[in-house]
Parts: sequence; C-alpha cells; structure tokens
Amino acid sequence: MTPARVLIIGAGMSGLSCAYHLKRDFLLLEREGEPGGLSRSIQVAGFTFDHTGHLLHLRHPYTTRLVPRLLKGNLLTHQRNAWIYSHGVFTRYPFQANTFGLPRKVVKECVEGFLEAQMVHIRGRPSSSRISFHEWVLATFGNGFGRHFFFPYNQKLWTVPPHVLTAEWVAPFVPRPTVEEVLTGAFTDQTKAFGYNATFSYPQRGGIQALAWAFARRLGIRVRYHTEIVQIRWKRQEVVLSNGERLRYQWLVSTLPLPRLLETMEELPSSLRRRAQQLRWNSVLCLNLGVARPHVSDKHWVYFPERQFPFYRVGFSMNFSPYSVPPGCSSLYVEFAHSPATQLDRFQLFPVALQGLYRSGLLQRSDALRVIQWLPLPFAYVIYDRHRTPAVKDIFNFLRRQRIVSIGRFGAWKYSYMEEAILDGKATAEAIA
Repeated sequence: MTPARVLIIGAGMSGLSCAYHLKRDFLLLEREGEPGGLSRSIQVAGFTFDHTGHLLHLRHPYTTRLVPRLLKGNLLTHQRNAWIYSHGVFTRYPFQANTFGLPRKVVKECVEGFLEAQMVHIRGRPSSSRISFHEWVLATFGNGFGRHFFFPYNQKLWTVPPHVLTAEWVAPFVPRPTVEEVLTGAFTDQTKAFGYNATFSYPQRGGIQALAWAFARRLGIRVRYHTEIVQIRWKRQEVVLSNGERLRYQWLVSTLPLPRLLETMEELPSSLRRRAQQLRWNSVLCLNLGVARPHVSDKHWVYFPERQFPFYRVGFSMNFSPYSVPPGCSSLYVEFAHSPATQLDRFQLFPVALQGLYRSGLLQRSDALRVIQWLPLPFAYVIYDRHRTPAVKDIFNFLRRQRIVSIGRFGAWKYSYMEEAILDGKATAEAIA
C-alpha cells in the first residue's frame, strides 16, 4: 500500500473524527475488528450494552450539527435524571445543590460548612491549579459537603485520597451553585439543572457504537481492522505491525493511552521514560445486567458515595433508549473502580454488588437476571496528581518535534467526554492539513 501522509492509530472517537476531517491522505489502523474503541456496544440476548455509560453532551455549535447529520435521525435527546444515594435516601444530582430529604443533621452540617467557606474566602478563592482537590472542596463547599459526598465519592472513583488529586480537572465537571441555590436545595425539592451534562443525546438504535459506525462508513478502504502496532520507529518515521509489515508516515496521530504509546516507541530518551513512569490512572470493572422486569427505575444513573457499596455508580441504559432491551426488560451497568495493579475478584464481588442493589431498592430479590456480563476497562480515569501536568507537558513537547500527535481522552491524558474527542480529532486534522 502507498505510504500514507497521516497514519492514525486507533478507531475510537477521536481517531475516527481525525480521519473524517482529513478526508484524504490518511490510513486508520484499528486493533479490533470494528470501530469505536471504548465507544463500542455489545449485543447479548437482545440487550445492548456499552463499555459503561457513554453519552453525548453536545454544546458546541459544530457538533450539534454534525452528530445528528451523521446519525440521520437515529438520535434521542434527554433531560438528565441523575441522583445520589446516601444515608438511605435518594437526592438529586448535584449533591451540593440538593440536600433536601437527607437527615436534618446532615443538611445542617453541609449548609453551615458551606456558609463558613463563603465567609472565609469572600475576598477570593485559591486557584484550582495550585491546590489539592481536598483543599479546593473545603474552600469551595466546606467540610460538611466534603465529608458527606466529595471526599468518599472521589476516593472511591479515583482510588487515591482527595489530597493526592489536584483540582485542575474540576471545571466543568463539578457544578458550583450559588448560596441561594444551595439554600433552596436544602429546604425544597429543587429541580433546576446544573452542570455540563444537564441534557444528553444517545442513539435510538445500535448503542453508542452507532456513532462510530456512522463515522467509519464514510472512510471506506482507508481503515484497516485487526491491525496492531507493535513498534514505532520514530527516527525513521515508520511503524511495525504485528505481522511484520512496516508502514511509513509523515505525521503520526495516536489515540493509544499515552503510557502505551511511549512503551511502543523505540529508543525513547531516558528522561521521557522517567516522565512516563509518573503517569497514573485507574481501571474500571463494569458489570452489565439484563433484568427480566420492565422499568426497574426511572433514573438515568445514580452515584453511590458510601463505602458500604462497592460500586461508585449505577446506570440504566434502557432509559437512554427503549430499543436497548427486549420487551418487558431492563438493563443496568454497575461500575467498580480499582487500581491497575490489583484485580477485583468477580466471584466475591458479585453477591456483594447484588446485596447493594437490593439494599438501595434498585433491584428486587425476586428479579430474574437474563444477562450477567463483566467488561474490564484497563484505562478509565487519568489521575490528576502533582506529577501529571509537568510530565504531560514534557512528553508532548518531545512528541511534537517528532511529528507525533497524541489525542483523545487517553492520548491527551485528560478527563474529557465524547464531544471533546470529536473536536480534538477535527482540530488535529485541521492543524496537519
């Protein structure tokens, strides 16, 4: 095959978008036999499961036009219906604006701590780029909100203590309600929407992978599946495939997780290898359940901050699209975070998870499970500690000089969402072109 001007590794959302916007002079290589990366869907016994919840939060004018055009009407839009389960009750998301219904003592501690934080920092708040997440929560919301939600939930999600995390990632992912909104949500059932994900879209049929296929169908023969990169000879501007084939390039666009990209590059300077060792992340084990009962919940997803529950979130994809389940059924995805260095024992975890679902009322003991499926995600959330930003800066400076661009959630080594991946691919294609 004629050498491609641009070689793209990985047919996830950012890689597909990059190829789509380049239009020509590219070759897209994908290890799996289909497009999507983590934005893939799985069909099991009439149920459609994603690799955990993947939703489209479309806010940019370009993507709000592009995605509906690609999916040709195969798209549903929802107002978010997300909740938190703690202290034996469900409260609306976000916790900091919706403590109504919690025990009076909890509400009092949260509101008083919040008001104290406002008074202490009335003349200005510390920069989120210079302090730990623990310090940022105390300065922004106070100890009550920290103790009852932010600290336990984020330790469970990220798998590291809140003081290890920086606060670089909090915008736009952590809504910051006003004093009036916090007080309103403490004394009334406030239904105001907060945050970047107040609305979302999702394909009506085919799961989230419907969007990946919509991109891929427009790329034709310039996509090669079942093709794995084993070595990048960056000094020669060529890659070596698992079958021994070599491909030349002028530009290399990688959507591989950044540590894996660096592992694949031969003769990497020792300074870069040291930087690579500073990159940290967590893994997620997803449990997909197909339930032989309709409408087990009207919610889209629920957060679980308390340690008694081993999972940090439970979602209901049948409420994203009714076509994701057989008639008369429901579906759940249950997410467990863990360190990449440890493996969760599924046989021990399953009965504990079921007890948690029963205890919260999301499942009944009489429910029959038609599908029980485990999906491991080795790379899930990039950990923002004090090493992350300087390491990424040095790595990207080196890659840029070699005409290698690393993009996407794990390629750019950041906390992001699907719309951002699409825009990353577009911006990369335009910069190369």
